Amino acid sequence: MRKETVCLSRRGLGLAAILLALGGVAPQAAAADLLDAARARGTLRIALEGTYPPFNFRDAKTGQLAGYDVEVARAVAARLGLKPEFVTTEWAAILAGLGAGKYDVIVSQVGITPKREQAFDFSRPYTYSSPQLIVRKNERASYTSLEDLKGKRLGVGQGSVFEQQAKAVPGIEVKSYPAAPENLQDLAFGRVDAALNDSLMVSYLLKNSKLPIRAGARVGKV
Repeated sequence: MRKETVCLSRRGLGLAAILLALGGVAPQAAAADLLDAARARGTLRIALEGTYPPFNFRDAKTGQLAGYDVEVARAVAARLGLKPEFVTTEWAAILAGLGAGKYDVIVSQVGITPKREQAFDFSRPYTYSSPQLIVRKNERASYTSLEDLKGKRLGVGQGSVFEQQAKAVPGIEVKSYPAAPENLQDLAFGRVDAALNDSLMVSYLLKNSKLPIRAGARVGKV
């Protein structure tokens, strides 16, 4: 994880990206109120993790936020005539922060679920992906489904749709992490047997990470 049109309103796994807290009123009224407040302020307050490459992360050379989500967010703000104001926060607290009005939208690969749609408004999906396992390079076991991980330790993002997916399979010891780097470090050091994350992120990591990890099986639908 996330969501109305790309300009206002994020994985099933269609990924939309921009969330708007409805606050118990009609979507049109909430959108209008939010836009009026943002225009009066001159900025669009945008929440993202900042630790989720290639979607949103800190550039190692400049220290600036970069990635696909960041570019989408900048484009949305520009279309609205506003200056983007980025707020980085851990994934586990990002939805609650939106509900509490700490920022206007989330652009951070938020998975669209029926429960979330009751509380937030979503843009059209702008990324499509699927859940994929990550394992150590020297892993000999063959995990082709989550059922194969019964009795094993699986690392997931705290509060993510991957956490929900893993917890729905009895027998898996699910270990939740506030961000992907910690999860993958523990995988590399053998503290978990596998990790579950976004297939697009897995592809990026295999090209850029020095950790002894490799892609595993895809275990869900797009």
